[in-house]
Amino acid sequence: METAETIARPCVIEMQDAAISSPHSPDALEIEGVNWRVSLDDYWVVGARPGSGKSSLLAVAAGLQRPARGTHRLFGQETAALHEHELARERLRVGLVFEMGGRLFSHLTVAENIALPLRYHRDWPEEEVQARVAAVLELAGIAHLAAHTPARVVRALQPRVGLARALALNPEALLLDNPLAGLDPRHARWWLDFLAALAAGHEFFERRRMTLVVAGDDLRPWMEQGRQFALVKDRRWLPLGGREAAAACMEPLLRELLAAEFATE
Repeated sequence: METAETIARPCVIEMQDAAISSPHSPDALEIEGVNWRVSLDDYWVVGARPGSGKSSLLAVAAGLQRPARGTHRLFGQETAALHEHELARERLRVGLVFEMGGRLFSHLTVAENIALPLRYHRDWPEEEVQARVAAVLELAGIAHLAAHTPARVVRALQPRVGLARALALNPEALLLDNPLAGLDPRHARWWLDFLAALAAGHEFFERRRMTLVVAGDDLRPWMEQGRQFALVKDRRWLPLGGREAAAACMEPLLRELLAAEFATE
């Protein structure tokens, strides 16, 4: 449930009665009835079983895909009313890290993959592009991988390449699709600490607090980190509220996504 303080903050992403379809089959609805407001500085965690449409939800939230019906706004602007160049401008304010660090060009090096959107969207001299690439590679702890192609990057570090690419454009909001999937505790800890630093205001971004949305199918790592929680259950959007409300919720799906935690108690 939204608080008065949340509503008072500027809106970054908003959906009203939105339906989310599969990008591969536009007539197949994956989620319906999404009423969601992501305010500036929010840290949302969205839980769902695998295959429930989390990736499609994030694609719509980021403006990469239109809702099948309903309203979607980015930074207060209804995306359906924007011309393509206007929508592209708003989309650049949102970074999206795909699951498994995906959608990298296999024939380009890690550094070239990160430089590509900078060259396309920023009118910068090449020295500035290279400096930014080096900086975000260092930020993500993968500077040693700059000359590698994606196939040569170990599985545990592939998502960090996607993260560096998303952060290169200096987004105001960052959406992450199951970033901890398949990671061992050490690498998962890096992500949790790094995202906590972004949420608090990382020095790399001049202490500006990043608005975050994380989607995942294991909520154990996120219960002490997120500030707002929701589930996708049976194709429906189910908001839970803040951390205390989520912790007290007895919704069976939430218990399922926390099952490993409770099994050890």
